[in-house]
Formats: sequence, structure tokens, C-alpha cells
Amino acid sequence: MNSSRRMTTKVPPLRWFNIGGRFLTGGWITVCLINCGQPTVEVNLPGPEDGLHYVSPAEVWDEALPLGNGIMGALVWGDGNPLKISLDRSDLWDLRKVPEFYSEEYTFELMRQWHLEEKTADLIRLYEDPYHRPAPTRIPAGRIELDLGPEQAFTNADLALIDAAATITLTGLNVQVLVHAEEPVGMIRIDSDTSPSVGLLPPPFAGKVENRAQGGIGAGDLAQLGYSAPVQTAGDNWKAYYQEGAEGFRFAVFVGWRDDQTDWKAVWSVASSFESEDPLTLAKQRVFRTLEVFDDTRITHSAWWNRYWRSSSVRLPNPVLERQWFLDQYKFGSAARRWAPPISLQAVWTADDGKLPPWKGDYHHDLNTQLSYWPCYTGNHLDEGLGYLDWLWDTRDTAFDWTERFFQLPGLNVPMTADLEGRQIGGWRQYTHSATTAAWLAQHFYLHWKFSADREFLETRAYPYLKDASTFLEAFTKPRNAGGLRSFPLSASPEINDNRPEAWFSQATNYDLALTRWLFQATSELGEELGLTTEAANWRKILSELPQLASDEETGLLVAPSYPLDTSHRHFSHLMAIHPLGLIDQSQGPGAEEIVKASLRHLEALGSDWWTGYSFSWYANLLAWAGEGEKAEKALETFSTAFTLRNSFHCNGDQSGQGYSRYTYRPFTLEGNFAAAAGTQEMLLQSHRGVVEVFPAVPDSWSDISFTTLRSQGAFLISAVRSGGKTTLVNVLSEKGGTLRLASPFTGKEETIETYPGQTIVLMP
Repeated sequence: MNSSRRMTTKVPPLRWFNIGGRFLTGGWITVCLINCGQPTVEVNLPGPEDGLHYVSPAEVWDEALPLGNGIMGALVWGDGNPLKISLDRSDLWDLRKVPEFYSEEYTFELMRQWHLEEKTADLIRLYEDPYHRPAPTRIPAGRIELDLGPEQAFTNADLALIDAAATITLTGLNVQVLVHAEEPVGMIRIDSDTSPSVGLLPPPFAGKVENRAQGGIGAGDLAQLGYSAPVQTAGDNWKAYYQEGAEGFRFAVFVGWRDDQTDWKAVWSVASSFESEDPLTLAKQRVFRTLEVFDDTRITHSAWWNRYWRSSSVRLPNPVLERQWFLDQYKFGSAARRWAPPISLQAVWTADDGKLPPWKGDYHHDLNTQLSYWPCYTGNHLDEGLGYLDWLWDTRDTAFDWTERFFQLPGLNVPMTADLEGRQIGGWRQYTHSATTAAWLAQHFYLHWKFSADREFLETRAYPYLKDASTFLEAFTKPRNAGGLRSFPLSASPEINDNRPEAWFSQATNYDLALTRWLFQATSELGEELGLTTEAANWRKILSELPQLASDEETGLLVAPSYPLDTSHRHFSHLMAIHPLGLIDQSQGPGAEEIVKASLRHLEALGSDWWTGYSFSWYANLLAWAGEGEKAEKALETFSTAFTLRNSFHCNGDQSGQGYSRYTYRPFTLEGNFAAAAGTQEMLLQSHRGVVEVFPAVPDSWSDISFTTLRSQGAFLISAVRSGGKTTLVNVLSEKGGTLRLASPFTGKEETIETYPGQTIVLMP
């Protein structure tokens, strides 16, 4: 794109027949039967102003231009002398087991006994110290460096979202870099006859250990892993290296190039032993095959991204929020694929600084993976979201084994910090060994069913996963008091009281209780949907045996009975019942409405001193569900302007100098970005109450807005326009058929419409 004006296109024209239509209170409904022209909603494609534009080069890896396709990633940075392309592949892992977690000491009952006996040193030794070792961990893939000559000075660098391509402009040439949307290759084109010097730098796995720093954020040098030096090879038009890792794991990087007189082309690939016994040969074959069909491969890349951007779009009067939504959706499209590992803390952009990645780049299930997939549902990217669910499903045997060994109970639970194979890797004991992690993960199976209406998925994935998680919590929460109510032998609320002994509560926290109540309620619902009435009745019975959530009039939801949140905190674990679980919602009546309002008032009163970036994103979602559009807009603006780096990466700490948070560090993780995208979507469309609501939480100042094909529960794809402060058009495509319950955007009254698969409904004032 060369134009500075945003690209727009229209949804394919439709013919509208007022046949079988009926008058709604305040609006007219028509049924679309065949194609020809009528009201349309413009698809808002990302333009140049939505991407990244640098007039000074990125000098550090975490400000680089990001590229990716779920399995391979790249970070483009530097001034051209050299131009640096940091390489990554999402299955590059050191998967050494934690031996302590296979010892006789490793049981929940002994952990509980040590806690009661105040054997804190033993608890830290067994559960937390292993996380301070270098392995297991994500590992990077090295770097390509292009030396383009001293006469070439940096002019600018751009990332075009529309086709996911980075362009570095130097004095006399342009360098374009991309990671193909579907193939495990990266591509480089220089639009001149310049032949750069190509360097291929392996990570310093075999280097000297300079820093043995401990802790989760910065765990020291890659050299601590103790690998042998890579085997490096080269030819006239290629370079490669082969790296042996731990326990037989190995990977290879291969880059090849050719000079076509008018331009210079290069391709690289990263291959691992997970896909081939000979990753070097596989990477080489990919590179030279792609060089032969370079231009055609570039076309298929652009076509994928074109389809992606047409899956949904938004048009907002707030340029900061609109641009951030495009940037975050771009990163989601770069990091999530069904055929790739799911999004980890940094996804396909592992640190390129000679160090282990922040928090070892692992899978954190105390909010990080969950928030990362929030935008795929309303954002209409269910297929990309299935990469997460496929992985959780495929690692069930590991989870079953861990549940049996550690808890010595039936059913399914999942470690809260996990490696690529889903194995426990340790950390703060109260959360890494939480009893309710699988319950939160189960919500994503539930959400996929609700948003897709995929009956087969319900029968073969969603209900079985929820049932297994419920079986575990049924055994874990046996009635333990005279009143017959169930209780938790130990309970925690991430990350209240950090890893101090008082982080464990003797009574159920609202975090654990909300997840457990939600799980039994949802499992019963799905059982009823499948006609499993006896099983559904059992889950309802267990639900009736659980305590109610703890709250008071002043602070709303508490952390635990008689324990209000008394200080600013980054993790809103005590508010899970409001969002994302929806157990308490203002639509349920005055009592529930007051709990929601009091909880948000209290959160606001405590302030954001100890919030990170994802806190503002989550807060925006809470506010959107409460109908607080102005506050949600402010929270998202704060996230975008204070807690992201110039390439839009969420960096946890406040970079603005405005005092939004006392955290001012900058470890990059992704969940804040993706929760922000979800927050914007929740302002525009909600369906968690069972009724579709259009523009439910937009500020009064947003008089002219629109969105296309956002997805609601029930598998309805909805487009809508608001003009002059009033909704003027709502277009609903019923993907699977069924009953549409819609809050009329004209009167607010609920309308019920029976639809068939493929039917389009249009409402206009």
C-alpha cells in the first residue's frame, strides 16, 4: 500500500427481500435470500497509519518489527549495518524434567502437611528452587545479519499489517522481510543488485557464563544450558548451523540466497527434531524449494493475511484504540495457528540478548495463556484459537499422570506452569500446584462450543474435558464440615501474598470457589445439552454443596471470607466470578448489580500502583461487562500509551513516566496485548448473558462507529453501524441456525428470532 488513506472495502452485496419479514418494536427485520445490492457495512482494513513506522532504527530486540506464523517468528531490527533478523521457532525447548517432581516427597498431602508444620524451607526447596535452574526453558534460534555496506544509511523502517511485511529503507535500497503465513520459511528481498554480506549467528549456548542470575524474570545466560558448540557449514550461496540440545533434541537453521540481477532474494527456515530426524536437510529443502517459487509464495502469503483481516474489523473514533486493536490482532495472527504450539509468554519472539527468556518463555496458566486467547471468540478467529485447545487435549495424558501422582486423585488437573509437553516446571508453590487450573482452562473448551455451535466439538472435546476436570474437583472438595458443605484442604488466589505462607488460605478463596462453581454449572449445562440427565443432575448436586462466594457491601467480592483485597494488586483473581466467568452479573438483579459496582469501586479506590499492563487490559473487560464505556476506553488508552513498547509489545511495566504503576521494568509478554483486543470487542458486542447486545459499552462520545463480522455465542456473525449516536444498521448471519436472542438496538427490548443455517437478518430503524 502506498496510499496514506485507510483501505476500506464492502461486505459482498446482498439482495434483500422483505419476505417473511416482521415488524419489530422500533425496527424492521428482513430476510436475505439471494445476492444483489442493498445495505452494507464497510470492512475496515488496516492502513499504513495502523502499522509501525520508525524514523530511527530499533537498537534492541524487544523494539523490533515482529513477524510470525505460529511456528516460526522473526524480529527485524538494526540500522542496516548490520540489519538483524532474530529467529525463533515455537517448538524449540529444553525439555529436561524436574527430578524433584518425580520423587516420593512430591505429593499434595505432604505439601499440605509441611505447610501446616511451617516447613517453609522444605517447600521452597522442593517446589520453587527448581524453577531457578536454566532448564526446562524456551530457547531462541539465533540471528541473520545482513551487512549492506557503509554507504547505506538508515532512512526508515515500516511494518505493513495488511500483508505482514517489514520494509527497511536505506539510502539506496529497500529490504523487505516476511515470515510466510503458512509455510515454515522466512523471505527477504532487496530491490537492487546489491549482494549483502550474510552472517548467521547461533545463540551463545556454548559461550562463557557471565551471569548466573536467579529468579523467574532474568534467569541468566543461555550458556548455563551447557550445550556443545553448533556445527556451522557454508557454501557459495548458503549458510547453516546444526545445534544439539538436551536429551537428543536438536534443531537447524538454514539460509540460502540468489542474485537475480535486478534484485536479491533469500529464504531461511528453522527445523527441529520434533518434525524430522534430519532437521538440517529438511530446512535446506524448504529454502531452495521456496527460492524457486519465491514470487508465487509471496502471493499466497498476502492472500492468507487478506482473508484474516476480512474475518472481522472495527472502526472507532478513538485512533489510539483502533490502532492498538489492529496491532494486537496482527500479533494474534502472527502467533496463533491450529497446526502450531499455542501462544506461550513471548510466543514466536523469544529474547535475543544471550539470556534465557523472561520467565523462561513458558506456559503460565494463572492468566497468561487464558488472556491470550480471549480475543479469538468475539473476534471471529476460532480456528486460530483451536491451536490452544488441541494442545490442551493432546497433553491430557501428561495432565492425568500428574494429577494421579501429585494429588493421588481421579480426574484431570493441569500444572499452572508448564513446558511444551504440559509438564510441571515449578515456581511459587501456591499457584503452580493450584487445584483449579484445569477449571479455568476448561472455560476455553466451553467458549469454543458456545461461539461455534459445533456439536461434534461439544460431544468429543468440550464435555469430556469439563467432565474430567469436574471429576477431579468432586474428589478434591469432599464435604468436610458438619453442614455438609464442601471445602478445600488448601486454597489460594493468584498472586495474593506472593509465595509467602499466608498465600494459602484455610477457607476457599473466591478464585478457587468461582472456578469450581462455574465448572460444575457449565458441566451440568453441557450434560443437559447432550441428554446426559443423570450426569447433569450429579454435577448440579455437587454445585449445591459448595459455599457461596464471599462478599461485603463496602468492597464487593473478597479474596476469601473476611479477607478483602487491601492493597493495589496486579492480578484480579478475586473478581473471576464477574469476569471472565460471568457468575455475577448486573443483569441478575439489584443484589448482583451492587456486588459488581462495589467490586469495581473498591478496585478503583485501591489504585493502580501495583498493576502491570495486563491489569489495565483485564480492567477494561470488567468495565465493558459492567457497561462502563468511558472508563473502559480510558483503561485501554492507558495500556496502549504507557505499557507497550514502540512496536506495541506489552512490557508489563509503566514506560510513560506518568506514575500509572510502580512497576517500571520491561519484560515482554503477550497476554496484555490480547486482553486489550478482547476489551475493545466487548465494548462493541456482548453475548455472555445469552442475549446479543450491540454497542453495549461504548462511550457517549463514540457517535460514529462500526464493526463487521464479530462473532456472538450461538455462532452468529454480526456487523453493525452507529451513526450520529444511534444504531442505524445491524446485519446478522446465522452460521448454524437456531434461536437468536437479541436486545433490540432501537428499543433495548429482547427479541427472539428463529433462524436457519446461512440465513441473514437485517435490522434497520
